[in-house]
Amino acid sequence: LWGITEMFPSLPEGTGAIGIGIILLGLNLARLWQGQPISGFTTTLGILALLLGGLELARPLLHLSFELPIFAILLLALGLITLMRAMKK
Repeated sequence: LWGITEMFPSLPEGTGAIGIGIILLGLNLARLWQGQPISGFTTTLGILALLLGGLELARPLLHLSFELPIFAILLLALGLITLMRAMKK
């Protein structure tokens, strides 16, 4: 995936992260269809990669006068996912 984003510099920022997120979530979907248990770790990483890619793609469209704290946003998302998982149990 990195090679594709390097070969085509016209691709917007965040395209690679979205691709990685789709691959990781697709992996878990295939495992679910096969009756195997899904991995919570790769599901979480896939969701975070989609969030990162989405925020990177949305940055020029939002025309914000400040820099988005993407790392802090991802940490909050990870905390929410962990909290939801703990509340399920």
